[in-house]
Amino acid sequence: MAFPQVTIVVVPREQFSKTQVSLESIFAHTHQPFTLIYVDGNAPDRVRRYLEGQAAEKDFRLIREDRYLPANVARNLAVPYLRTKYVVFIDNDVIVAPNWLEPLIDCADETGSWLVGPVYCVGDLRNPIIHTLGAEHGIDEADGKRRWRERHLFCGQPFNAVRGELHRRPIDLVEFHCLLMRTEAFERLGMFDAALLSYFDHNDLCLQVRDAGGSIYVEPRSIVTYVPPPPFAASDVPFFLLRWSDRWISSSVAHFARKNKIDATDPIFAAHYDYQQAQRARLLRHPRRTVRRVLGIRALSAMEAALDRVLDWTVVARG
Repeated sequence: MAFPQVTIVVVPREQFSKTQVSLESIFAHTHQPFTLIYVDGNAPDRVRRYLEGQAAEKDFRLIREDRYLPANVARNLAVPYLRTKYVVFIDNDVIVAPNWLEPLIDCADETGSWLVGPVYCVGDLRNPIIHTLGAEHGIDEADGKRRWRERHLFCGQPFNAVRGELHRRPIDLVEFHCLLMRTEAFERLGMFDAALLSYFDHNDLCLQVRDAGGSIYVEPRSIVTYVPPPPFAASDVPFFLLRWSDRWISSSVAHFARKNKIDATDPIFAAHYDYQQAQRARLLRHPRRTVRRVLGIRALSAMEAALDRVLDWTVVARG
């Protein structure tokens, strides 16, 4: 067997219940030789036992931490073990399509790019809806203020309806759902920023790559999809709520704004807080409807504030 050019690093994103279907897709649809590192941050016992069995059977490195891990912290745990030309970072709720890896490597080889992303879909790969084909992204200065811009391409469009419009191209932003990175870039960039707990990890990486003179490409011959809840497994709830907790989100916003000298009141941050609430609503949708209908919006707001305090005292403290 040829020596692998690539290491695949899987890290937790917001849930654990998609672990098996995600990992099985990687083994079924990856024909290029690869090394695998799997980072497990406090997965429930059933998932932990599954990963231990797979690591023993398929001989990959399993890194286990008995605490919930921010994604950048999980990625940093794998970096010291990288020995290949490329590394693919992929979330544990992503399913890969056949022939997903080779196009990413081909693109990096042919363009010299530091980062390459696939077309990101969401939901069922049998009827894929595009989450993004990367984004136009950066920080502009005007009138003494720094403003952050981000515009995603083909978001929400059926993949099959726009397939002919998708082409390899340079881009400003690819996402950590799945991205290929040139391993030597760590020599210029260092480790990932562990202070970004929930948000802006891919924004931060892509800004650093562009500042260092590296290029970023999107390669739509590679297709992946991530599968968000609902439904929710009960064992997913603590980590999901931590991932979208006010503490992790507000800390990430404040750190990213300071680091890039952006006013934290920039409207784009408000949009991200709206996105946070939309994620939490996936879990709380039915309780929210009941409380709002019976007790009103004020009681609903009080319920959500109380939930955040409980998270701070319990889940966040353990995380």
